[in-house]
Amino acid sequence: MFTKFNKFIPILKSMGPGWIAFRAAYSFRMRTGLIKRQVPAYPWKKYSLKDRVIPGTPLRLNDYKKWKQNYYSSHSLFGDTSFPKLVPWEPQKAVQSAERYLQGEVKYFDHIYKDLGFPPDWFLDPFSNIQYDPTRHWSEIPDYGESDIKFVWEASRLSQIYTLVRAYTLTRDEKYPQAFWTILSDWMQKNPPGLGPNWKDGQEVALRLMAATFGYLVFFNTDSSTPQQIEMFSLFVAAHAQRILQNIDYAISTKSNHTISEAFGLWLTGTVFPELKHSNQYHQVGRELLESQIRDQFFEDGGYAMYSINYQRFALHIYLIAINLGDKAGKPFSQQMRQIFTNSIEFLNHIMDHQTGEMPQFGSNDGALILPLNNCDFSDYRPLVQAGYYLIHKERLFPPGEWDEDLFWLFGPSALEAKIAQLPTSNKMAYPDAGIYLLESDHSQVMVRCVDFQSRPSHADQLHMDLWWYGKSIACDAGTYLYHGHGVWENSLSGSDVHNTVTVDNQDQMTRLSRITWLDWAKGKVFSDHSEDGFQVWNGNHNGYQRLKDPVDHQRSIFSLGQDRWLVLDHLQGKSSHNYRLHWLLADFPYQLLDNGSGLIVDSESHPCRIQIGSSTMGGIFSILRADPQSTRGWRSRYYAQKEPAISLVLDLVQQETFFWTFFGQSGDELHANDCQIEITFNGETRRIIFLESNENFSTT
Repeated sequence: MFTKFNKFIPILKSMGPGWIAFRAAYSFRMRTGLIKRQVPAYPWKKYSLKDRVIPGTPLRLNDYKKWKQNYYSSHSLFGDTSFPKLVPWEPQKAVQSAERYLQGEVKYFDHIYKDLGFPPDWFLDPFSNIQYDPTRHWSEIPDYGESDIKFVWEASRLSQIYTLVRAYTLTRDEKYPQAFWTILSDWMQKNPPGLGPNWKDGQEVALRLMAATFGYLVFFNTDSSTPQQIEMFSLFVAAHAQRILQNIDYAISTKSNHTISEAFGLWLTGTVFPELKHSNQYHQVGRELLESQIRDQFFEDGGYAMYSINYQRFALHIYLIAINLGDKAGKPFSQQMRQIFTNSIEFLNHIMDHQTGEMPQFGSNDGALILPLNNCDFSDYRPLVQAGYYLIHKERLFPPGEWDEDLFWLFGPSALEAKIAQLPTSNKMAYPDAGIYLLESDHSQVMVRCVDFQSRPSHADQLHMDLWWYGKSIACDAGTYLYHGHGVWENSLSGSDVHNTVTVDNQDQMTRLSRITWLDWAKGKVFSDHSEDGFQVWNGNHNGYQRLKDPVDHQRSIFSLGQDRWLVLDHLQGKSSHNYRLHWLLADFPYQLLDNGSGLIVDSESHPCRIQIGSSTMGGIFSILRADPQSTRGWRSRYYAQKEPAISLVLDLVQQETFFWTFFGQSGDELHANDCQIEITFNGETRRIIFLESNENFSTT
């Protein structure tokens, strides 16, 4: 009982009494079956078109389709999809992807194909071959059962509709709209409203509605789209909007991208299907939530309140579509929404590697790419940044490339001719709300995490550091891999021990309540970010280990020594001895150990990188491990449900106080260390860092 009370206090502090009261009531509704009665399942045949539309709507199917066509034409919802003769991407790749779908292969998490047949088996988890029960009410299906429920949800997001549209626009082959109607009809037949796993989550409902509506608008005027199918789609939309609205309070309680996506589902329905009953309510509720959530979930510096770069892309894709469609429909959103959206796009542009489109990864990565309209890799953020910048400024940021395909789909062929913006070089390197700090050298860049959390963190990653070295990710984030897995793979890559930081007594920086919820949020603080004695210096700490019986302070100092040399100092101090563990996760490049056993030289193809670690106590246990089959050590996940080997470098020691040091430099550099200083020699110059017991922790000569 005392343990439960101890957890209640930090939950109350983190989430607030309103959240606790709502979640308690919601849990009661789920456990007692009350929600099953409040949001009942029903067969599709229960409602006809007449039941679903407002009075005055044409009910004869030919008349209804013609009325819809006139509405869409007058509100500019039919875009120009005449395919340009010359495009800066390979359009045939979309055809190849569409053909794989027609042959039964479904693309999971924009990375890996699984054979589910065509139409797909909507209830199969192809990773474990577990079948979900399609006859149970969604509230009776557990969040975490024998498999990861995302594996069954992915096919029912209907993301492959975007590929069918891309293939049809190039080829004008009617088999693609025919495939659209085939999968839609089969999905409806196999998934009566409220039954089975695919109705369980309102966000999944909204994303399915978004993808299906995109295909519906493009395929509306094809020969394959009969009046009967247009009627069927309206019933599909009505059921999805009803499901979202009936449980929207739960989405709001999450304070997350769930609120944004479900709000968008309601707004989309009210905008594109005004003839449906309750469409005014859908539009109003959705619009108000979209406006309020962008204020609540985005920071002034452009960061995102879920502290996840992939979730930020998810949310921005929603707002990209909403703002664009609102403009076309003559229902524009507020200038404040547009400005917040612009700030976030600019934030991504500043922290992105412009050669690859990759971002320094941080936070949860669930594999979501909800607007797959191009051939770019999942890790490439240029399509979003290009389209987002064009939406506001009608200019492009990047020269022509595969990332331009989104411009065509969202804005028409003329967008491909927009001029390239001439932006001044940004020297902004600190994003304190987002908790992102950047340091640059000639051919390398560091990103460090230091956050004063204002909302729920997804990873315990305070003072984590990424290093990009001559265009290659050397020191990297482990990613996510799975939210729900077996053995050690229970969202375990969110813990402190796999990040590039220091852990104390084998504990996380925060208290893990569940797979995705942390308590006792560690607070980060930056002391300095400046140049001193020719060095660029960053210095910060976090209080995550102040909660221990013997509190420990962890401060990290990062020096850019010039010419792509980096030194990282970690100062840890308690009143008694603790187990301190310095960890670095490195990309899986070939390497050779240093003769003295204190590090390695990574062969990153063109420019080897020397990585050396040690401590002021001149002791400890050094270990290196790649892809440990018994633990999460030495693994990296760049895509959901996929993991790959990485190199885990660790120095363990037991002390009351210590300085860890880590050096990144060229293979021929020399480093000498003792218990009070480090000397680094490169290009005939020697840099000396002396350890001090002070806030700055160092002096330099």
